[in-house]
Amino acid sequence: MPSRPRGTKSVMFAVSGNFILTILKFIGFLVSNSSSLFSETVHSFADTLNQSFLLIGIKRSRRKPDEDFPYGYGSERFLWALISACGIFFLGAGITMYHGVSALWRDETPELNALTFLILIIAFVIESFTLYIAVEELRSHHAESSFLQSLAEGDPITVAVIYEDSVAVLGVIIAFLGIALTEYTGNGVWDALGSIGVSFCLGVIAIMLINKNRAFLVGKSIPADMKKDIIAMLVAEPCIEKVIDFKSTVLDVGKYHIKCEVEWNGTALLEEVFAQEDPKETFERVAADYGEFKKYAAYTANLIPRLIGRTIDTIEKKIIAAFPHIKHIDIEIN
Repeated sequence: MPSRPRGTKSVMFAVSGNFILTILKFIGFLVSNSSSLFSETVHSFADTLNQSFLLIGIKRSRRKPDEDFPYGYGSERFLWALISACGIFFLGAGITMYHGVSALWRDETPELNALTFLILIIAFVIESFTLYIAVEELRSHHAESSFLQSLAEGDPITVAVIYEDSVAVLGVIIAFLGIALTEYTGNGVWDALGSIGVSFCLGVIAIMLINKNRAFLVGKSIPADMKKDIIAMLVAEPCIEKVIDFKSTVLDVGKYHIKCEVEWNGTALLEEVFAQEDPKETFERVAADYGEFKKYAAYTANLIPRLIGRTIDTIEKKIIAAFPHIKHIDIEIN
């Protein structure tokens, strides 16, 4: 049975939870006419739509490589995560900000009741649970890393869910405070400010997610410590004098492509040629016969590229064995 792609579990829980919350919060808004609840309704609807985009990205990124995309479709994951982040910014932050400012301008007081607070409490529980699922999924793939490091290096799909659910929890708290202060003071300004606060949080998270996925789409390199270790492995090889150029890019979550240009050590290669036969015996055989010398020169000219190719294949296998996330390696000789 094939393993489930990273992020699938957290996204499925998030989509289901946000769909339910969209309906509950909308009912609460209809009953109370609360700006904060309207913002939370739009927030949950935007999250449902955007996390559906994340599911599309997961599915499309699993397609096998073909002639048009020889390195696969892994970047689809980053593309759809970027579309999701833009949706958060324009749909989530934009509409809630507009409605909050409009409510502030109209200075209306919502009609609050116990159902309003009950819906927010239910929303807090569900959002906290989906956030917990996403955090646990991230930790399961980065057990040896700190949480902040996991957020920086983790799957953008799972990270997007964590960011969105974190803001969702914070948004419920802000909405609850705005509504509670409105109920206590009788002033609808607090409810409108709650809506604006939710919008601000959504905007900040959207910008963070846009920047993260932009980096992957532009061609984010592998972690610096991994690059350092790979270069050390290369220069440790007797046939490589030095690494002149090293480039890398992330193809998908846990799939890297590296390309390096190296200065070849001809002496080490010559020793490998001599290891296959006795050089003194060969010299004595070809020294007095020009025809034999030409044959030996032709044989050596054909042997050297094959030796270089086999050596490069061996080096690539060593690197892949040490770093399984590397799926494609191109080593070029200067």
